[in-house]
Amino acid sequence: MVFRFLLISDETDDFLREIKIDAEATFLDLHNAILDSVNYTKDQMTSFFICDDDWSKKTEITLVDMDRSSEEDSYIMEDTRLEELLEDEQQKLLYIFDYMTERSFFMELREIIPGQDLEKPVCSKSVGVAPPQTVDFDEIDIKAATTDTLGEDFYGDSEYDPDELDKEGFEGLSEGMENPFDEERF
Repeated sequence: MVFRFLLISDETDDFLREIKIDAEATFLDLHNAILDSVNYTKDQMTSFFICDDDWSKKTEITLVDMDRSSEEDSYIMEDTRLEELLEDEQQKLLYIFDYMTERSFFMELREIIPGQDLEKPVCSKSVGVAPPQTVDFDEIDIKAATTDTLGEDFYGDSEYDPDELDKEGFEGLSEGMENPFDEERF
């Protein structure tokens, strides 16, 4: 059985990767396939999170044993097969590739293809340039130092009255919103 994953980034609009991998492969195999597809180094701490439909993190699969309490199930990429934790199409995952800033790829198990096998993972679609693997904190500090100081009322008028909010103006906003995993946009 083959799993087809789609990866997108909230940092880069035109970024997309599609990875096909055997269901019996490990999360470490998927981790390596992702890093290879975006030309990232393999020297950073990473984790997968299996998420619910609202992207809330549920189960973590770590690169190395984090020595957590025995009350929690502990999953390590090298020891955990994809088919052990994934069984449904449209399953959502986060792949945290930058622990310092919690930067990640949003992933979805787009298709389960029965009756096929893959010896090694394949990047079957590559669109756009991946965001940088890490953030340069010196660059962030320089940008922060050069911006103007924000006033006390930056977040809004101190005279804000919630009764003045035009609720009718917000109706229907979610209708027609683009599905971020819509492959047709690429």
